[in-house]
Amino acid sequence: MTIAEKIIARAAGLSQVKAGDIATVTLDRLMSNDGTTHLTIGMYEKLKNPHIADKDKLVWIVDHNIPSDSPKTAASQKKMRDFAKANDIKFYEGEGVCHQVMMENHVVPGELIFGADSHTCAYGALGAFGTGVGCTDYLYAMVTGTSWVMVPGTLRFNLKGKLNDGVYARDVILSIIGKIGANGANYKAMEFAGEGLHSLSMADRISICNLCVEAGAKTALMEVDDVAMDYLKEHGREPKACFTSDDDAVFEQVYDIDLSTIQPIVAKPHFVDNVVPAKESLGVKIDEAFLGSCNNGRIEDLRVGAAIIKGKKVAPKVRFLVVPASRSVYLQAMKEGLLDIFMDAGAIVMNPNCSVCWGSCQGVIGEGETLISTGTRNFKGRAGHKDSFVYLASAATVTASAIKGEIATADMV
Repeated sequence: MTIAEKIIARAAGLSQVKAGDIATVTLDRLMSNDGTTHLTIGMYEKLKNPHIADKDKLVWIVDHNIPSDSPKTAASQKKMRDFAKANDIKFYEGEGVCHQVMMENHVVPGELIFGADSHTCAYGALGAFGTGVGCTDYLYAMVTGTSWVMVPGTLRFNLKGKLNDGVYARDVILSIIGKIGANGANYKAMEFAGEGLHSLSMADRISICNLCVEAGAKTALMEVDDVAMDYLKEHGREPKACFTSDDDAVFEQVYDIDLSTIQPIVAKPHFVDNVVPAKESLGVKIDEAFLGSCNNGRIEDLRVGAAIIKGKKVAPKVRFLVVPASRSVYLQAMKEGLLDIFMDAGAIVMNPNCSVCWGSCQGVIGEGETLISTGTRNFKGRAGHKDSFVYLASAATVTASAIKGEIATADMV
């Protein structure tokens, strides 16, 4: 079996499953955020016999619109807050983006996790099967503790070599999405393994797994090695189960990726798979730059940005928003003096939240404006006006562009 098949088999209490099987599984954890939790509560309250199967498996996180941006948002968040308190549900507010909070505090290898957010596949960086679901699936799992899952086929990505200086995990996953297309992994598990994986940090791994849904993936998974185990130990947790694919596991397709051949990438509007080498987008004027999100708001990303912008200034008439992914990242960045560097350069440092990536509460761009972002998506209207433009790139390219006032790579500033 593959890693995905082994995790589903464990959760279903079966000795074996294969791609295409439908299995009834017991969930290990359920995450929901303020984007849709109020809708789940509304449905829950209409049930004839409302009941939470296991409150200890639930984690609710306010991260999309925080601080609240309107009376409507305040009402939906109050509904979430009050319900969590009344039902003794683990609740985070102001702690950061949901996936970063989950990785820091909850996810362990071998778990099957439903999250009411599409980028739940980020948990595969720790060898957990995380997948995004809608409100009704979430409600059913919350009430029964179970759900059904169709076992996905697996696409295997064998990583070899190491990234060159100035190239980042963000460039790797954008390259892969460009290679296989936005529908290239529809309802598949994207599994990453190989010697090249061992050279990647946890921040790198989260960044790669997080964006796999942009290729249509059901989930993303990585083999658990010393890097992952050290991360777990650092955060005081033990794995539930560490799985690797068997030698005779069946993969629908195998891709060999040489990390040393990857170059800085930009995803052009309005699709994540519309990727080109960054050098082909040089000179595009920008109005705003964003460094943050569940994909690139970790301390490693802030260090990259700070090293590039130290002693320099944000270009005139450009807004540069820097948003740490969690409170712990924010505090670490403060301790290292990174926030001072950004603010001295003229950047705007925000509280940990989804911010510009979500395009609803901070840094919204207007008609005809252009944003370069480390966010997760660049769909039409994603960051504001329907007639605006979003380019996706690494923390290095975004920071360099903020300095130049146009799309640029780090070696240009």
